[in-house]
Amino acid sequence: MRKNFFTIVFIAFIVNGFSQWQPQGDRIKTRWAATINPDHVLQEYPRPLMERADWQNLNGLWDYAILPAGKPEPAVFQGKILVPFAAESSLSGVQQPVGADKELWYNRTFSIPKNWKGKDVMLHFGAVDWKTAVYLNGIKIGEHTGGYTPFCFDITPFLNSGENKLTVRVYDNTDKGYQPHGKQVSRPEGIWYTAVTGIWQTVWLEPVSHKHVTSLRATPDIDRELLSVKIGVAHAEPADYAEIQVFDGAKLVASQKTILETEADLHIENPKLWSPDSPFLYDLKIQVFSGGKVVDVVKSYAAMRKISSLRDKDGIMRMQLNNKNLFHYGTLDQGWFPDGLYTAPSDEALRYDIEKTKELGFNMIRKHVKVEPARWYYHCDKLGILVWQDMPSGDRTASWQSRDYYTGTELIRTTASENNYRKEWKEIIDYLYSHPSVVVWVPFNEAWGQFKTEDISEWTRHYDPSRLLNPASGGNFFHTGDILDLHNYPNPDMYLFDMKRVNVLGEYGGIGLAVEGHLWQPDRNWGYIQFKNPKEVTDEYVKYAQDLKKWVVRGFAGAVYTQTTDVEGEVNGLMTYDREKMKVEIDRVRKANREVIQLGSE
Repeated sequence: MRKNFFTIVFIAFIVNGFSQWQPQGDRIKTRWAATINPDHVLQEYPRPLMERADWQNLNGLWDYAILPAGKPEPAVFQGKILVPFAAESSLSGVQQPVGADKELWYNRTFSIPKNWKGKDVMLHFGAVDWKTAVYLNGIKIGEHTGGYTPFCFDITPFLNSGENKLTVRVYDNTDKGYQPHGKQVSRPEGIWYTAVTGIWQTVWLEPVSHKHVTSLRATPDIDRELLSVKIGVAHAEPADYAEIQVFDGAKLVASQKTILETEADLHIENPKLWSPDSPFLYDLKIQVFSGGKVVDVVKSYAAMRKISSLRDKDGIMRMQLNNKNLFHYGTLDQGWFPDGLYTAPSDEALRYDIEKTKELGFNMIRKHVKVEPARWYYHCDKLGILVWQDMPSGDRTASWQSRDYYTGTELIRTTASENNYRKEWKEIIDYLYSHPSVVVWVPFNEAWGQFKTEDISEWTRHYDPSRLLNPASGGNFFHTGDILDLHNYPNPDMYLFDMKRVNVLGEYGGIGLAVEGHLWQPDRNWGYIQFKNPKEVTDEYVKYAQDLKKWVVRGFAGAVYTQTTDVEGEVNGLMTYDREKMKVEIDRVRKANREVIQLGSE
């Protein structure tokens, strides 16, 4: 396998004219790594919920340098880095740690197309981990903190007529600071993974009118057959307005004109409802009018669906989708790749794990202490999979010292840490709000950085009342939110029960199988329990599914199996880390999963 991979990569180098880039290291890689062309990396439109016709992708080879923190921009850069892959990844072409005492510098040039004349130009970053400063033609144009959400700058006043120089400086001390970092650590081992520093999602330019849509917030209400849409517009004036149209294919089913910054309530008669079995999406067209003329046009989509909870005939709280009981059964999904780390090597790779999860009969994914690019959620929306969205954890060292599952002990954060948590959590909710697949918010996991649980829970519920709230997955438990979430390894078990809330098994399983030739490291591989072949793994999986059924009858309304893929030293995935081998018998797992979902949805 490895020999064939490097043969393909060598041929790719020949075709690409001996590129300045090549993957680094000798660890396993995915099949998609061999298809990368440095001149055409992740070329898909990066923001499907708010799409315009014209844009320019800035992914590709940039200059880079790793320097001691606080040093000025280097006069000479050290080499080339392939954006948007983090410096520590193989696919960046660098594969070097940056660390807490250094900064990562980027540099490239670009030109603005002539047909953009008269337009404002926005510079977009999908995500950069963690603290970013951006310079254009030697002028600092802005900063951003937060490693998981998109941000942009209006660079129009600072553009030259010809070539423009773009420079980016990034600092990230990973687990040495208070910022959210998820599973990243400076010394990876066991369940903790390699640090990710710098640009890890698409960088792009977009020409817009001076008055243009900046945000879109769609909220379905199936009970009243309404879709509420609120848009934000830059530089709007009182007389400006928007027209929002809803289409079922080519058929216009609803339309409304509204002044800006107010919600438009669009009535959709007999709406087609979104679900994992029927993920129907309506197309949206938003036009902004100023002085009677259209100044901006944006394409989007939305779904009519409702997520709620209700007590069943036996007095047990159940989760409901579209006013019907639905058991949420999914995988713990870390979202890591051996070659790109946080970044999938292609859009096909990004979609692949979702497709395999559905093929295995699951209807949900718990996105574990990571936030994905917008296209991942777009694929979930299109393919039909429910998403429980974690907040990436931070302040990990301090949280372990105060961890107590039963008495509710919490971490006391510094003011800076608390303020940053609140800022990043709000940005994540805003970023994902209009994706119909996202149905549950999870602010904390296993007491990692858990603080002011009731306060954070009530704020989240108030900020987005349209979704269920899982305040602490497997963590310190408080009487708040909609869900009590237990973790138990390896087998399913219910050791607490809350009559007032939905009860779920937020993590279990972790059945390990080390597949030779598909391992991140040859030794020190870890799983909760280890088996020798896919049949043994499947036998154990099916046994757990049968055990789970008795707990479903007694009160569990959802469950999360650990995990989708192997990750670095963890070998408890349903697939190998390189996605080359399924470690279970698909048909048997799918049958077991569908039986659990059916039982829990009655």
